[in-house]
Amino acid sequence: MEKCLLLGNGGREAVIAEYVSNGYSLYSVMPYINPSIAEYVEKSNGKFIVGDPFDKELVKKFIQDEKIENCIISSDNLLQKGLIDLARSLGLKTFGPTSKGAKIEWSKSYALDIVQKFEPQMIIKNYNITDEETLRKIIDTYEGDNFVVKPEGLTGGKGVKVGGIHFKGKEEGYEYAKSCLEISGNVIVQDKVEGREFTVTGLTDGKNLVITPTTFDYPYRFDEDKGPGTGGMGCLGFDNGLLPFLTKEDIEECAKLMKETVEYVNRDSLEFNGVIYGGFFKTKNGIKFVEFNARFGDPESINILNAIETPFVELFNNIQNQVLSNENCKFKKTNTFTVYVVSPNYAIKSSKEPCKFTLNKEEIEKQGVKIYFASTKQIEGKNYESVGNSRLFAVTYADNIMDEAKEKVYKALDRKCR
Repeated sequence: MEKCLLLGNGGREAVIAEYVSNGYSLYSVMPYINPSIAEYVEKSNGKFIVGDPFDKELVKKFIQDEKIENCIISSDNLLQKGLIDLARSLGLKTFGPTSKGAKIEWSKSYALDIVQKFEPQMIIKNYNITDEETLRKIIDTYEGDNFVVKPEGLTGGKGVKVGGIHFKGKEEGYEYAKSCLEISGNVIVQDKVEGREFTVTGLTDGKNLVITPTTFDYPYRFDEDKGPGTGGMGCLGFDNGLLPFLTKEDIEECAKLMKETVEYVNRDSLEFNGVIYGGFFKTKNGIKFVEFNARFGDPESINILNAIETPFVELFNNIQNQVLSNENCKFKKTNTFTVYVVSPNYAIKSSKEPCKFTLNKEEIEKQGVKIYFASTKQIEGKNYESVGNSRLFAVTYADNIMDEAKEKVYKALDRKCR
C-alpha cells in the first residue's frame, strides 16, 4: 500500500484522513494530536509525528525517512507557504495547488482580476484601495454602512465584514477597513448586494473539472443569521446536488468561471490541481462572484466526502493522470447534515483558558452519525479539551430524508456530550 502525507489539523483534514486511509497508509505531521487523524493513521498502519507542519526541513526529513510517495494539502496557509511545492520538489504526487496556484485565494485582488478578464458581468462593484486618503473618499460615497470590507489576505473565513451585520455605521466600517489597510497595504471595499449566498466546489486535475454536490454553509455564530461571521458552524447538502434556490444553469455558469480560472492559472505550467471552491451570490441581476478558495471548505468537505461514491484512491489517481470526469468521479444521491460544536467564546472573544468537555464518542457513533475532531485534543478516555478558541468537533449524518438527518445529529448531541 502506498503512503500518503496529509498536512493540516482541522475537521476538514479529519474527514480527508478517513477517506485517504481507505486506500493509503496515512502519514501526518501535527502540531498537536488530533484524535480523528490519529485514529485513521493507526487504522491504516501509517505514522504521525508531533511537530510544526510549516517547518519545511522537518516535513522534508519525514517524507524522506518514511519514503512517502503522495501528499495532500487542503489548508489555505500551508498552501500559501508552499508545502505542495516542497512535496513536488521531492518527487511526490500531489493533491493541491502550489503557492503560485493558491494565489486565487490568498490575493483577493488577483482573483477579481481573473473574473474581470473572463466573466466581468459577475463582478460586484469594488475598489482596491492602497492609501488612507482614497479609503476615506470611497467610504464617504456610500450611504450609511451599505458596503462590504474585504482584507486582501487569508483570514480563516472571519475577515470579510458586511455593513449592517458585522459593523454598524459608516465610521465603524471605515475603522475596520483602515485596520486591514495597515496590515497588508491594501483593502477591498465592495458594494453590498442583496441575494442568496452559496458556494460551488469543483475537483480538478488541472485540465478537467467535476462539480461536487452543492452545499450550504451556515457562517453565523448564532441562530437567525446573528452574531459574527465564523469559519462555518454547520453545513447541509441535498440529494439532488442543488440548493432550493439554485438551478442547474446557475451551477453551470459558476463552473464555467471556475474552469476558466484553472486553465488561466495553469496556462504556463501545472500550478493548480485538487479543489477549487467558489463563493457566489444569486441576485436579481444574475450570479455575482464573491471569492475563490484553493482547497476544500470546512465544514463543506465533511458533507461532500460523505457523499462521494468513488474511492478516494481512484480520485487521486485520476487527478494525477489528468483523466478526471463525471464518469470516474461519482457521488451518492443523499442528503447530508453537519453541525459544529464550538468553544463558548468562538468568534466572540479570545480566551486562553481551554474549554474542557466530556464526549462519549462510541455511544454517538452507535447511532450511525460520525464525529470529526477539529481544534481538540484528548486528555484521557472520554475527556477532551480545546486547542485555542475555535471549533471542537463536527457531527454529521447522511440520509435519504433531510429532516431525519437533522434529527439524528441533534439527538446524538443532546444525549451524549456535555
